[in-house]
Amino acid sequence: MESKGELQEKGQHSGKMAALTIGALGVVYGDIGTSPLYTMQECFHGHGLGFGRESVLGVCSLVFWAITLVVSVKYIGFVMRADNRGEGGILALLALIPDEPRTKRALTAVAVFAIAGASLLFGDGIITPAISVLSAVEGLGVAAPALGHYVVPLTVVILLCLFAVQRRGTGDVGKLFGPVMLVWFVTIGLLGAYHLARNPAILAALNPVHGIRLLTAHGFHGFALLGSIVLAVTGGEALYADMGHFGAAPIRRAWLLAVKPALVLCYFGQGAMVLGMAEPPARLFYAMVPQGPAIYAMIGLATLATVIASQALISGLFSLTSQAMQLDLLPRMRIRHTSHELEGQIYLPEINAWLGAACIAVVLTFKESSRLAAAYGIAVSGTMAVTSILFYFVARRAWNWPVLKALPLVLGFLVIDLSFFGANILKFVDGGYVPVLVGLLICLVMINWRRGRTYLENIARKRLPSPAEFLKKLGDAKGIRRPHGTGIFLVRTPDVIPLPLVRLTESLSVVPETVLLVTYKVRHVPYVGPSERDFVKSLGLGIHQIEIRAGFMENPNLPALLSACVEKHRLPVSLDEAVYYLGKETFLATHAGQMGAVAEKIFAFSSRNATSAVSHLNLPPRQVMEIGTQMDL
Repeated sequence: MESKGELQEKGQHSGKMAALTIGALGVVYGDIGTSPLYTMQECFHGHGLGFGRESVLGVCSLVFWAITLVVSVKYIGFVMRADNRGEGGILALLALIPDEPRTKRALTAVAVFAIAGASLLFGDGIITPAISVLSAVEGLGVAAPALGHYVVPLTVVILLCLFAVQRRGTGDVGKLFGPVMLVWFVTIGLLGAYHLARNPAILAALNPVHGIRLLTAHGFHGFALLGSIVLAVTGGEALYADMGHFGAAPIRRAWLLAVKPALVLCYFGQGAMVLGMAEPPARLFYAMVPQGPAIYAMIGLATLATVIASQALISGLFSLTSQAMQLDLLPRMRIRHTSHELEGQIYLPEINAWLGAACIAVVLTFKESSRLAAAYGIAVSGTMAVTSILFYFVARRAWNWPVLKALPLVLGFLVIDLSFFGANILKFVDGGYVPVLVGLLICLVMINWRRGRTYLENIARKRLPSPAEFLKKLGDAKGIRRPHGTGIFLVRTPDVIPLPLVRLTESLSVVPETVLLVTYKVRHVPYVGPSERDFVKSLGLGIHQIEIRAGFMENPNLPALLSACVEKHRLPVSLDEAVYYLGKETFLATHAGQMGAVAEKIFAFSSRNATSAVSHLNLPPRQVMEIGTQMDL
C-alpha cells in the first residue's frame, strides 16, 4: 500500500504533467491545430476530382493517413527520440551528428542539408501567420457577405498588433495559450462529431484503399491533390522543434488524447457534411457552424487560435535564429530576453521587423487564403524531407544503427515527404516561389557567412604566431613594457595568438602584466553543466589561456562566466579594472582573395551589420578597446 507521501508526490507529478500537456496544446499544436480552417476546402476545390462519394472518402482517407504516418509514426514515434539533451529542431538534430557542422572545411554536405531545411522554415514563417489569420477572418464573409471587403484590412491590423507585442514577450499571454487551444480542439471535435453522427458512412475512409484508389484513378490530378493534403500536417515539425519547452511525454500525450482525435473528428465531420452534396460550400469549415451568433463566436475563437499558431511559429523562428548564431551560421543580431525565469523566451527586433513586413506584404499581395495555399506546402514538405535525411545520419553515426534497420525506415519517410514536395512544386509559379526564394536567400547568407568565417580562421592560423612562439619572442625581447593591469583578448582559435595582442606587441611594445586569452566556445549541446563550463591553462609570463564553454541555447554573458571562472580557479585578476581588446577587421573584397570579390562583399556587409561583440557578449563598453586591421579573404 502506498504511503501518504508517495500519494502526494504522485499527485504533484500528475498535476505537473497535466499542466505541461495543456501548455503543449498552445505552443506546440497551434499551427497543425488550425489547419482544418483551410485544408479540406483546398482539397475539394481546384483539382477537378468531383464531389462524389469516392472522392470525399478518398480525400478523408488521405488526410487521416497523412496525419497518422507523418505525425504519429514519424515525429511522435521516431524523430522525437533524437533529442539533444531534451532539445529538438533541425539544428539540434544536426548537432547530434558527430563532427557536424564544423570540420576542416567550411561546411559538409550534411550541414548544407540542415541549413537548407532551417532556411525553408523562414519561408514557412512568412506564410503561416498570413494564411492562418486570413483564413480565420474570412469567416466574416460567410457570416455577413457585406463585410467581405473588410477581411484583408482587418487581417493586416491583427498582424500588426501581433508583431508589435512581441517585444513584451509571451510570458503573460502564454498562460492563456493552452486553455484557449483546449477550447478550440474541444469545439472543432464536437462540431465534427455532430456532422459525423448524421452521416457515419464517412468512417469508411479509415480504409486506406479509398485514398490509394483516388490517387491512382485520377493520375496527374490525384498526384497534384497531395499538394493540398500536406496542409493537414503543416506544423508537424513543431512537435520536434518545441520539445525542449515541455518534454517529449506531454507532447505525446497532448497529441494522442486531444489533438489527433479532435482533428480527425473535424476532418471527417467536414467530409460527412459534403458527402452527397453536388457542390461543397466555398468556406467549408464555417459551413459546419450554425448561422447566427454561433458563427461570430467561432470566428472570434478561430482568430484567437490562429494568432496563437502564428505566435508559436514566430517564437520558434526567434529560437532558430539564436541557435544559428550560436553555431556561427549567421552574423550576430540583438537578442532580448523577455523572461527572467524562462531562458528560451527571447525577442529579436530585426527578425521581428523583417518577418512582420513580409507577412503583411504577402497578405496584401495574395488577399485570399485559397491563393496563399498555393504558396504553402513547399517549405513544409522540404523541411520534412531534410529532417528525414538528418535522422538517418543520426541513426547511423550517433546510434550506430545498421543500414538494414535505418535505411528502410528513412526511405519510407522520404517516399511520403518527397511525394508531398513533388506535388507542391507544381504550385511554384502560383505562389510557391515565395517561401522558396526566401529560403534560398537565407540559405545563401548562412553558407556565405560560414565560408567567410572559415577563411578568416584559416588566415589567422597561417599568419599569427602560436602561443609557444609568442612566449619565446616575449621572453627574448627587450624593451617590452608590462604595465600593471589585466588585458583580456578574445581568441577565435586557441592555437594562435589574437591579432590585437600581436599588434600591441609589435607596434607599441606593450603587453599587459596579466593576459587572459579567452576562447568563447559554443558546444553542440543546448546547455553546459558547471563541471564542463571552463578550462584554464597558465602559459607563463603572466599569460593564461581560458576556454569558456556554453550551449547553443544559452545567453552569452562573458563577464559573468569569466568572473565565475576566475573565482573557481583563484586567478590573481581583477575583472573590474580589466580591458577587453577586440579586433576590428575591414575586408578589402578584391579578386586577389580566395573567397571571391562578390562573396566577400556580401560577407563584409553581413559583418558590418552584425551586432558587435560588446553587445553580443555583454561586455562593459567602458572597458573595451578595438584594434583594427585590413585583410582580403
